[in-house]
Amino acid sequence: MSTLTSRELEEIERANASGKRPVLFAHGLWLLSSSWARWRHLFEENGFTTVAPGWPDDPESVAEARLRPSAFAGKGIAQVTDHLAEAIGRLSLQPAVVGHSFGGMLAQRLAGLGLSAATVAVDPAPFRGVLPLPLSALRAALPVLGNPANAGRAVALTFPQFRFAFANAVSEDEARQLHETYAVPAPGKPLFQAATANLNPWTEARVDTRNPRRGPLLILSGEKDNTVPWALSNAAYGRQRRNRGVTEIREVPGRGHSLTIDSGWREVAGIALAFVRDHLPGSAGRAAMGAAGGEARDSTAP
Repeated sequence: MSTLTSRELEEIERANASGKRPVLFAHGLWLLSSSWARWRHLFEENGFTTVAPGWPDDPESVAEARLRPSAFAGKGIAQVTDHLAEAIGRLSLQPAVVGHSFGGMLAQRLAGLGLSAATVAVDPAPFRGVLPLPLSALRAALPVLGNPANAGRAVALTFPQFRFAFANAVSEDEARQLHETYAVPAPGKPLFQAATANLNPWTEARVDTRNPRRGPLLILSGEKDNTVPWALSNAAYGRQRRNRGVTEIREVPGRGHSLTIDSGWREVAGIALAFVRDHLPGSAGRAAMGAAGGEARDSTAP
């Protein structure tokens, strides 16, 4: 049975009718698909069509999400992957996939299934085989992992928790605005799945990094990200670079986990847009970075 909503089906129909290459955006924990609105506008200005499915049963607005936190409870990685894969299966053209945080891990899972034409994983959550355990990442996950019962619950972040996990690299005023505008409850289950992935051979938090149909992949890492610091992104890159496809990693200076939604979003979106335009089959060539906005430092991984 389909889990796609009427809104998601309408977006897919619009994308197919456009005849343009689609870009699918995958959100992570504590955000909704609406958090991609500015990115979608930028990509559509640059010749793409976009779709942004939620997770199964996601409320359609932040206000509704805060009134119905139980709607998020119990969602796991495989269930969300299947939901996004169904959306891709209804698209006429294979999409590029852009994901943030757990959406970044989901983007890599979809690429490993051969479903993505080009993939950008922004501060991606770790998968099986990613071994570092940075203290800041453990602290960011503590509001969920600190209580085993949260595996079956939805958990909201208080402002201090959101400030540390997402908005540590922006001013306090901006952090409060981001918390008020975007933050919603999130299922605890994916965090427990990721935390135990290296102990569980049957974990859902796994990515096929060797599939020759994976396609080009870019991992973006915010320099000041507490939730997914460089060590985690670089370890994911280390697993992914074994693939014969193009695999790149870049560190975005001075940015935290809120880099897709805060006032510097355009810099990050511009890097993602340039990569997608460069590496999609039949691409017209390299996008000018300045046209999309911003620069980032290339980072060389060992």
